[in-house]
Amino acid sequence: MKILIINGPNINMLGIREPEIYGKETYDDLIDYIRERTEGDSETLEFYQSNHEGDLVDRIQQSHGRMDGIVINAAAYTHTSVAILDALKAVQIPAVEVHISDIETREEFRKISYIGEYCEKIIKGRGFQGYVDGIEYLRDKYFKNR
Repeated sequence: MKILIINGPNINMLGIREPEIYGKETYDDLIDYIRERTEGDSETLEFYQSNHEGDLVDRIQQSHGRMDGIVINAAAYTHTSVAILDALKAVQIPAVEVHISDIETREEFRKISYIGEYCEKIIKGRGFQGYVDGIEYLRDKYFKNR
């Protein structure tokens, strides 16, 4: 099973950006956390982060026929990007939306998720563990008996 882990704008600034919300761990710590907790699983993980909406759309499109699942934290683009939603719809790859913080307890605009219109599940407020939860969800639903 091949899973693409996509992170949007400012996720590369983890550890610096609002540590009272996102913690002091870095983006590299996030990748290490996911790898450590999925080690030995049958997944092949690919990580991608960009601050540019078009790059995220391109990466989603490039996953067509190559990836079996997507775990996506589109960050601020969650609340604004119809383009990312349309890319997810176009490739028809099962996807899980993840947020490190609980977006329901933050500003009103963060309660709107365009990509959630496509994603099968939304995991929020579980920190780095939310990514692992998303991977496990996809594995259990689509690939447990393979």
